[in-house]
Amino acid sequence: MNTELFHSAPPHADPREPWSDQAFEARLRECESGYHIHHPFNQRLNRGELQPFQVRAWVANRFYYQVNIPQKDAAVLANCTDRAERRRWIERILDHDGRGDFGGSNAGGIEAWARLGVAVGLTRDELWSHRHVRAGVRFAVDAYVNFARSAPWEEAAISSLTEMFAPKIHADRLAGWPTLYPWIEADGLAYFRSRIPLATRDVEHGLEVARRWCSTRARQERAIAILQFKLDILWSMLDAIDHAYPDDLPMESRP
Repeated sequence: MNTELFHSAPPHADPREPWSDQAFEARLRECESGYHIHHPFNQRLNRGELQPFQVRAWVANRFYYQVNIPQKDAAVLANCTDRAERRRWIERILDHDGRGDFGGSNAGGIEAWARLGVAVGLTRDELWSHRHVRAGVRFAVDAYVNFARSAPWEEAAISSLTEMFAPKIHADRLAGWPTLYPWIEADGLAYFRSRIPLATRDVEHGLEVARRWCSTRARQERAIAILQFKLDILWSMLDAIDHAYPDDLPMESRP
């Protein structure tokens, strides 16, 4: 994991011409090859090859990431001096933490993921206690939150652009899981369905920030490094889960 990203690149003159907006976005999208949709664990998950305890392990560990996302977004807000941008960014916190009466569609993404946990056979206490969270997952997620706290808000915003690749991974789960994992309650898949339009909206905003902030080639290249850092976070999480939950894990160690 690239720890240099916790410090902003020093300002200096860069004689190179910045890429056009179209070329810059294309380079960002090329980073998809490192997205965790290609991780062997996720590929097994989406082929229906995992045992129920491995699905539960993934859901429980990913929940730690879900509950930290609003804290990451709050860190972006704390570092942002632009009122209009804060008004837009705060929507992401509400998307996860919930709105109004916190019921039904107002419950938010964290609650939707908790319902997925129950649908795969976990208890709410198992989820909220984080008892199944592996050290590698905790380390990766905490590194991401710490980056958002220490980086300029624009850089932290750019790190969220992994959402460019998220609709495909959600669509794959919606298409395959009902057949591959019929034991999972159908209502538990609502999180994936809800995130597709929200991710699309968030990407549009994130790309606006990136185009505006990355006015030099040096900043454009840093943006690509930041996006790769976030991809490494997500990949490292699956590395940790894959290592901790092999097919022959003893019964007493299975969630």
